[in-house]
Amino acid sequence: MESQTVASQLRESPAPPDNIIILAQDLWKIYDMGAIKVDALCGLSFSIRRGEYVAIMGPSGSGKSTLMNLIGCLDTPTHGEYWLNGRLVSQLTDDELAYIRNKEIGFVFQTFNLLPRATALHNVELPLIYNGTPPAERLARAEEALRMVDLGDRIHHKPNELSGGQRQRVAIARALVNHPSIILADEPTGNLDSTTGEEIMALFDSLHQSGNTIVLVTHEHDIAAHAHRVIHIRDGRVDRDEPLE
Repeated sequence: MESQTVASQLRESPAPPDNIIILAQDLWKIYDMGAIKVDALCGLSFSIRRGEYVAIMGPSGSGKSTLMNLIGCLDTPTHGEYWLNGRLVSQLTDDELAYIRNKEIGFVFQTFNLLPRATALHNVELPLIYNGTPPAERLARAEEALRMVDLGDRIHHKPNELSGGQRQRVAIARALVNHPSIILADEPTGNLDSTTGEEIMALFDSLHQSGNTIVLVTHEHDIAAHAHRVIHIRDGRVDRDEPLE
């Protein structure tokens, strides 16, 4: 009964201002390894404004991957509050989190995560299939998203018929197709050569200029330099929070 009361109180906490798209308040993530407990996040707090372009950096073991999973609603904190677009998602059920992931977050991964036997068009359609968008509408939106990343002439190509940069553009189109609140990119140039990586980062710059909120997780300083702000994580805490403008 006590835990239900606490959860109810958290759900009723006042929402952050409308210009704050992400609010993390005293986030803890503790992994229970039997006799050992590992504190991956230790009271971490920050906010991100709507339309910001933010990079999250940190050494191996700093907690940035754990933080990315929380931001992406792939996991929940042990303690603390996480607000995304006015909703207290740290207290949601697994089914509610799945809905938020599909509706609010566009994921871009280092490994592309494309279906190898599906065309670019079908790969981009997938989030719309999962949320029940009618076929005609999802085809039109998938084609539009592919045109936005300059792949309008590659919609019927499969991943093995595309270059690494083109595959990442398909992944970015898939991230955009639901018009998400944030684009969450995890090492998006990690599998690309430097020239192609710069082309992908130029695309992110363009997406930000179009009004998208971008959160970029990276260990590369030259990639983070494309952001307008860098949050440095160390030992599960915010070590530094620096504007780059």
